[in-house]
Amino acid sequence: MANITATQVKELRDATNVSMMECKKALVESGGDKDAAIRMLRERGLAIAGKKAERVAKEGIVAADVTDGGKTGVIIEVNCETDFVSRNEVFQSFVKDLLVRARDVGDNELADAVKDEVVAKVAEIGENIIVRRNAKYEVQGNGLIASYIHLGGKMGVLLEVGCEKDDTAAREDFRELVKDIALHIAACNPSYLKRAEVPEDLIQSEREIFAKQVEGKPANIIDKIVEGKLEKYFGQICLLEQGFVKNPDQTVTQLIEEKGKSIGDTVGIRRYVRFQIGA
Repeated sequence: MANITATQVKELRDATNVSMMECKKALVESGGDKDAAIRMLRERGLAIAGKKAERVAKEGIVAADVTDGGKTGVIIEVNCETDFVSRNEVFQSFVKDLLVRARDVGDNELADAVKDEVVAKVAEIGENIIVRRNAKYEVQGNGLIASYIHLGGKMGVLLEVGCEKDDTAAREDFRELVKDIALHIAACNPSYLKRAEVPEDLIQSEREIFAKQVEGKPANIIDKIVEGKLEKYFGQICLLEQGFVKNPDQTVTQLIEEKGKSIGDTVGIRRYVRFQIGA
């Protein structure tokens, strides 16, 4: 039998929110394999498909900037070792400088572009600094780029919403819609824009887990239950199928269609990224 440590049990507990006893039991049965233990807990209906299992412990700042009247936008994540440094004015000023540099590079190219500056800042601050990731959006056709920063820079969103008419992007109601969608993404953390983007192997894995949860029932009943659970799963992970954060009875798709009719234009989410420190 594998020697399961208290640290392993706590990590599984943090990843699943399942009781310590059940976590230890799953780890014992899986021989200490954390991923296998998570799957076991999910098959038993004890753990949901959460995202905490892949968390890493880091500090730092997520920052974003939208320019050209909403035509371009950048977002960056810069990590440091301690929360104390993340709140330091020197570090925060450095992040602002990096945000400007991010306008001139492609996605995830910022770290290479500012290597020398980072080395100098590490020597000045006395703590390791990592430019972890960056993204840059330029509006494609008609539309608007927007950003949202939450929790004092611990998490941020960069979003592009498209439209067909030239003047729609300047409308206040359209801008308010884009702001609401960015807020929703920050709060609900969708993994995909739509279900067509969900990898088939992930869908098949979920089917197997859901089927395991209802073993023993008639085959025709199992199929219906599994499909029902899959629909709910898509509603959890796909942005367009999630319940809108300000009105959970309305999906994001329904919100966009309703606002599009009010605006008199066809509106659609083109892309988004969500950066969170420690994720």
